[in-house]
Amino acid sequence: MPTFNDPSADAEEARQAVRGLAHASQRIDNPDVLYGIVGELLGTARSLEQSLIQLSGACLTHQGRAAHDDGDRNLGAADAWAAADALAQAARHISGAETFLDQASGHLGRIAWQPLVRQWVTVVFLQGEEADRVLDVIDHDGPEAAIEHLRGFDYGEETTSAALVNGHVYDEPPTGMRDQRVNEGEYALVYSRAFGNVALYREHAPASETTAAAGETPGMTGAGPAQSAADAEAVQRALEERRDRVRGDGSWFTPDRIAEIKRDRGLGR
Repeated sequence: MPTFNDPSADAEEARQAVRGLAHASQRIDNPDVLYGIVGELLGTARSLEQSLIQLSGACLTHQGRAAHDDGDRNLGAADAWAAADALAQAARHISGAETFLDQASGHLGRIAWQPLVRQWVTVVFLQGEEADRVLDVIDHDGPEAAIEHLRGFDYGEETTSAALVNGHVYDEPPTGMRDQRVNEGEYALVYSRAFGNVALYREHAPASETTAAAGETPGMTGAGPAQSAADAEAVQRALEERRDRVRGDGSWFTPDRIAEIKRDRGLGR
């Protein structure tokens, strides 16, 4: 907390606060906070400018007491004056920063940030015996372990593109009355012991209007519908080829990591 009477302690407090802000602002998920943050920094810059001017004045006020270690007062006075001049120049630079911070605050004050539209794409849907095996993993290690293992089905842009082409895109992961849902990071696990199925979904941010206007589609390249269709078929083939590779238990439904767990626990027998 600031003391308002101990400049050394308050300087340390300011350094720690700005250091904390530098760390905290590495990622900002809610742009609504930007206006307030910039406003606070504008106030900080004004206070910093004032502090630098006052420190410059203090150097000149005590210039007569300045001396080098060898007692040379002339050199000490010269350094005190040079420090005062440097601090005054720093204050002028901070004043310039205030102008730009004020401009940024004005721009941000006119923005009404829109909610981020997010959707969910299907990574994998299992039922029957394949789902039962994953349900066993959930019972032994918990749903988080199942999410980690089912991530083996996620091939990034290929999975996203295939889901978009096949219409496996949802505003929320499909969930029935007897389903259980567990979220972890960008993934959602939905499973039902009553119906014997397990599904993993991943959050997906649709293309913005700007991107759409530019004719860009995530995971797709090409200049027209024919090319997009060809890309979609290529993506689908790539996914099928990957999944058709025989896994450790002879099932394409089961990623390597789940196969290893089943072998360790005897679940494949």
